[in-house]
Amino acid sequence: MHTIFPTLDAWLAYCERLHPQNIALGLDRVREVAQRMGLQFDCPVITVAGTNGKGSTCAMLEAVALQSGFRPGVYTSPHLVHFEERCRVGGEIVKAEELIPHFEAVEQARVKDGKEVALTYFEFTTLAILRLMSLSRLDVAILEVGLGGRLDATNIIDADCAIITSIDLDHMELLGPDRESIGREKAGIMRAGRPVIVSDPVPPQSVIDHAAEIGADLWRFGKDFNYDGDKQQWGWAGRGRRYAGLAYPALRGANQLMNASGVLAAYEAIRGKLPVTAQAVRTGLSMVELPGRFQIVPGQPTLVLDVAHNPHSVAALTANLDAMGYFPTTHAVFGAMADKDWEPMLTKVGPLVDRWYFTDLPTPRADSAENLKAKLQQLQAQGVIRKDVSMQTFANPQQALDAAVAATEAADRIVVFGSFFTVGGVLQNGTPRLNAKHLAH
Repeated sequence: MHTIFPTLDAWLAYCERLHPQNIALGLDRVREVAQRMGLQFDCPVITVAGTNGKGSTCAMLEAVALQSGFRPGVYTSPHLVHFEERCRVGGEIVKAEELIPHFEAVEQARVKDGKEVALTYFEFTTLAILRLMSLSRLDVAILEVGLGGRLDATNIIDADCAIITSIDLDHMELLGPDRESIGREKAGIMRAGRPVIVSDPVPPQSVIDHAAEIGADLWRFGKDFNYDGDKQQWGWAGRGRRYAGLAYPALRGANQLMNASGVLAAYEAIRGKLPVTAQAVRTGLSMVELPGRFQIVPGQPTLVLDVAHNPHSVAALTANLDAMGYFPTTHAVFGAMADKDWEPMLTKVGPLVDRWYFTDLPTPRADSAENLKAKLQQLQAQGVIRKDVSMQTFANPQQALDAAVAATEAADRIVVFGSFFTVGGVLQNGTPRLNAKHLAH
């Protein structure tokens, strides 16, 4: 008799108990269960790997597909507030109850004929979402790689087109100590004879070598496709096609043109299977939305939400904050995982922040607020961070944000960044709308 639970939350709790590790690399177990389930896609599949920019890339792919009249399915992880955010079909987040039969099917296949296969939380939930997507009559499936590429659970599906966004240092304990080894892991999503779009302008040699070794059709930024732009608009050129006079993507930030360029290259590479129109490209990119990616919330003070949680993405966040213009005081709500390379993150954004609000996060992997504060004090002692900044610690992101709001003037700004848990923590009750003290009635 296999296990059955009535709610998604109960299934997720069960998945957390099943396997002692959060992450167990290797595809044999997932592949075994997928085969037992008969999992397969009968539409084009685009798989997206990279250190940063994966979520934005998936959102742009989806927006262009929707505007072309296609029915896309998207799988991304992690989520900000609710688990079901990880799967969208036809532009809509799936409902919790729609996922339950697919969790049941995974469990049935997992314990089939008394031969039980151990699955991690991520593997189990990935299989459930892939099954839902495979049965949803999609025109295109867009899969975001959870970690790395070669051994990620999404890689059991052969992609018609692979995209590698950026390659930087993150999860080094699992993926390797440098960009070359991390690039080799991400290159694992390539398939022989099929296009792979690399939108990192300076990709590791390991990525280029792997494409050559297996005979993938490599599209390199700066060689096979490129973009240019001025203040008003931008243009893209690829193999045999150009787009001119494009509006900037609705996702803000300097790196979004790199992501958008990769998206256009991908659609060009699979044009024979999924033809998108120029108008769909224009409209899709101008309308794309993704919470927590340099999201500027209207109101006073200005509120910026960003899931930047490694040195590369914090450098991008810093450049974007810098470009916003002058604010008398910048307040930062920050919480992060203990295994992150915190020193370059805090050093990079440090000069822009006047007041820090460190927060604990609801996961054992997180660093404590006290610990983060001690790290910043250490950098102060070394003269890396200015001496005049204030620091406080809080039990959760909402308390930290409330304290920041209480201390701000209308012209200030608050930046909430670090982990998905940090940004998710202030989005629990919807997007916060701030009204400065002197504006309140």
